[in-house]
Amino acid sequence: MEKPIIGFTTGDINGVGPELIIKTLSDNRILDICTPVIFSSNKVINYYRRIVSDHQLNFNSTKEMDKLNTKQVNVFNCWDEEVPIQPGVLTEAGGKYAVRSLEVAAQCLKDGQLDALVTGPINKANAHSANFPYSGHTPFLKDKFEAKDVLMLLYHNDLRVALVTEHVPVDKVSDHITTENLQSKLTLLRDTLVRDFGIDKPKIAVLGLNPHAGDDGMIGTEEQTVIKPLVDQWKQQGHLVFGPYSADGFFAKGNYRNFDAILAMYHDQGLIPFKTLAHGEGVNFTAGLPVVRTSPDHGTAFDIAGKNLADNGSFLEAVFQAVNLVRQREQYDEYTANPLRRRKMEKERD
Repeated sequence: MEKPIIGFTTGDINGVGPELIIKTLSDNRILDICTPVIFSSNKVINYYRRIVSDHQLNFNSTKEMDKLNTKQVNVFNCWDEEVPIQPGVLTEAGGKYAVRSLEVAAQCLKDGQLDALVTGPINKANAHSANFPYSGHTPFLKDKFEAKDVLMLLYHNDLRVALVTEHVPVDKVSDHITTENLQSKLTLLRDTLVRDFGIDKPKIAVLGLNPHAGDDGMIGTEEQTVIKPLVDQWKQQGHLVFGPYSADGFFAKGNYRNFDAILAMYHDQGLIPFKTLAHGEGVNFTAGLPVVRTSPDHGTAFDIAGKNLADNGSFLEAVFQAVNLVRQREQYDEYTANPLRRRKMEKERD
């Protein structure tokens, strides 16, 4: 199997993204498992190379994807103009060039010139514009690849937490807890566990929306009217889906260890326990896309940007997982290309 070509978006040029990329790709052992392509500019990478002077990154500069050096890190220059770099400062330029990097890389991914994409952190405040009307990477990639729906899935080892809603205000979350939405997210979660993680019969826990999972309707009714009926329907169809569980007790008692994945209703319900348990090594994966995209499980960290303090543990893990996911998909798709095997798998799933 050939080494996959992995693209890296720079993220906000004033955040920790460039530093994380340099720290991660300066280890030449990365070249044993993939061909890295950084979508940025020589000037941005050189600026941060001087800051991260204890990590030596050598690279091949190019403006053409057919001139990559498979034995070196490659910098694909997405712009030539001088860009003001102000580490730790929220600027219009930071958002503009983060989006430029993402758009160029995503097009290369769509054109089949990349096998996967690892995205650096962006800041929604300066990335959002009339030309980029998205709350983050996930909705942009959903539109770019014309996916019917996508799922934000964070994982570390055997802990996998998926979200029904992502960057939605808390007072709007309940509007999204519908049978149709939950059905779509559960389907995406089951399918990615089978195809991308090699789990033939995944066991999934579904959390409730309200405290104590509604307490039999005393603290909200979404569990009774939407969540539990759908969970029961999936059970009747032979799927290992259970819940709804009260989120606090579920994690506090370690019940998460009994499941292949957990479906949380909203951002903080899932991410607070996940980040606490993952110890800074979690990976964000966008399920539902026809391509592989991973990212670290943190943001731009402006408070430490430009100080050579960023820990690249999560970013490094995102690279490893991008490579693993590409290979797992290849193996799965090759296996299911056999019609007898595919029919057997479909019968077992149903």
